[in-house]
Amino acid sequence: MRITKDYDERKNEILDVAEKLFYQKGYEKCTVNDILKQVNIAKGTFYYYFKSKEEVLEGVVDRISEIILIRIEAILDNKAIPVEEKLARAFLAMSIQDQISTDVLESMHQSNNALMHQYVLNQMVNKLAPIICQIVEQGISENKWNCRFPYEYMQIFLVATLTLTDEGIFEQTPEKQQTLIMAFVSMMEDMLSIQEGEFLNLFGKLQNSGEGSGHE
Repeated sequence: MRITKDYDERKNEILDVAEKLFYQKGYEKCTVNDILKQVNIAKGTFYYYFKSKEEVLEGVVDRISEIILIRIEAILDNKAIPVEEKLARAFLAMSIQDQISTDVLESMHQSNNALMHQYVLNQMVNKLAPIICQIVEQGISENKWNCRFPYEYMQIFLVATLTLTDEGIFEQTPEKQQTLIMAFVSMMEDMLSIQEGEFLNLFGKLQNSGEGSGHE
């Protein structure tokens, strides 16, 4: 047990330092040697934990996406929540602003972190689509929704949502952001053949009440 703990502690220490350096210097400009100096370890020790700088990036992004995955999986597993509310709560749970500092989010959006930013979006879609799809398939099995391509539709929806609402890609006023969210919810209604306004009303109710983050 002691060895496992030491291994995890060292690995997390490398990830903590690498994450900070990626944001400060930019992922492409940050080198393995930069990480070694900050952590004060030998190159052989680094490669014991990670095969490359790219693998470190994967570890950093995994920790970010894990926050959202834990929230949505908790919603998915809660049998007391109706499927309509599960879907609405899942989308509300995608926000990471309350878990990551403003400075980190701003640095992620800088041009020198474009590759890292792109990788974050890629991983979010790949990891979230299967989970959201499970909620959609539950609604289909309960004869509440109709959708021929649930997984593909969720991929399209996530790419559009995560990209267009990302201030690092598109600058939006708060009013425009809200309009976009309403448009996305309306698009979801069309994708699932939900009665117009039904999901929008539920989403708005949860959003206004501050529920749906998965923190319950």
